[in-house]
Amino acid sequence: MPQHFLVKSEPDVYPWERLVKEKKARWDGVRNFGARNNLRAMKKGDLVLFYHSNEGKDVVGVATVVKEAYPDPTAEEGDWSAVDLAPVKALAKSVTLAQIKAEPSLSEMQLVTRGRLSVQVVEKKQFDKILALAGTKL
Repeated sequence: MPQHFLVKSEPDVYPWERLVKEKKARWDGVRNFGARNNLRAMKKGDLVLFYHSNEGKDVVGVATVVKEAYPDPTAEEGDWSAVDLAPVKALAKSVTLAQIKAEPSLSEMQLVTRGRLSVQVVEKKQFDKILALAGTKL
């Protein structure tokens, strides 16, 4: 069974549309140990919610891991990792942070409880609920 994650990106830095256009991206530059460990836990085929942070504050698409963790080439020092992601599908409608916080079944989601973490684990039931709120089937 695939695992599920969420990655955050500021839309003015790397929007979902750019991932779709480029068809694949190296997810690098993560400099938080918890987020790094989540990158390292990702396996090829795992599903990843793509979240626009700061502006928008909404889940806008689903990506998949196409290359498992490897040393982050942008790291000048330290033990950091990157993965490669590819788009799977844009959500039919985005799911806002406000919607997520208002949904009791998502109250334990790391986006709510550990909001600053840039790469997060998402439970399957949470992932499925986000898709339902988005009116999207994979």
